[in-house]
Amino acid sequence: MKYVRFLIIALIFASLLLVITKPNVETRVKKKTQPLQTEDLPKLFPYPLPVENPQPSPQISAQSAVIIDAKSGVVLFEKNPHLRLLPASTAKLMTALVALEKCSPDDVVTVTYIEQSPNSMGLSQGDKVTIKSLLYGMLVVSGNDAAYALAYSCSNNIGEFVREMNQKALELGMNNTHYTNPAGFDDPAYFSTASDLAKLAKVSVSNPLIAKIVATKSTVVTDLTGNKTYFLQSTNELLEEVEGVIGVKTGQTEGSKEILLSQTARNGNTIITVILKSESRFVESKALIEWAFKNHYWVNP
Repeated sequence: MKYVRFLIIALIFASLLLVITKPNVETRVKKKTQPLQTEDLPKLFPYPLPVENPQPSPQISAQSAVIIDAKSGVVLFEKNPHLRLLPASTAKLMTALVALEKCSPDDVVTVTYIEQSPNSMGLSQGDKVTIKSLLYGMLVVSGNDAAYALAYSCSNNIGEFVREMNQKALELGMNNTHYTNPAGFDDPAYFSTASDLAKLAKVSVSNPLIAKIVATKSTVVTDLTGNKTYFLQSTNELLEEVEGVIGVKTGQTEGSKEILLSQTARNGNTIITVILKSESRFVESKALIEWAFKNHYWVNP
């Protein structure tokens, strides 16, 4: 009887020990299914690191600039990245994003309003064109007439469209950006930063149609009848001139000076370069692009 009691006590003790030391399966499962945190994202992609003994970054006149790795978001270079400045025609990237949320590229619209400005794709009142043609006119030749035609066609009025632009900016985390018009005309209440515009460029080129358009050096589109032709030449001088440049958008007004957002891909790696308020956007962007690739290498996590 004595041994039976001993055996029972031993079995109870062993059972308690098993319960205490047994792995918590539920906890392990929860850990595996937790949503991915933002700080983990760079670990999923090859990310850039400086080479040994890197060269100093180029001296630039631009008041603000940033270079990011497009996949990981790692910052390679920055100069006043959060300084609010006039972003000029970079607004047209946001106009494109909002227009494509409201309209289909194949939708046919009748142009009812012509924005009179030097930058134009050549629209006339009454022209019947597709949304896709307007996107080409706005993003290739930076046509202000096309920007306003898209805004009027894809919303009830300009005010409503601009509200949609600002809402989209908040959704993208562009917290230092505010729009007042779809074309990018100077306005005291219109501003953005190099950091925000890098986000905008990255999202814009993730849309296949926009990516194709901003990489276009020149093209021709027609109205619905095929009788009216619009000849479009890109305002981006780096296209087909600098290895790997595939967009994104120029900008220039009296207040903004020279602006350039660039996407450059080499050896499977892509960077986004933003130059704001520059005296020589193409020269300085090219210098930053070459410096970034020569002084960084990409590693797998």
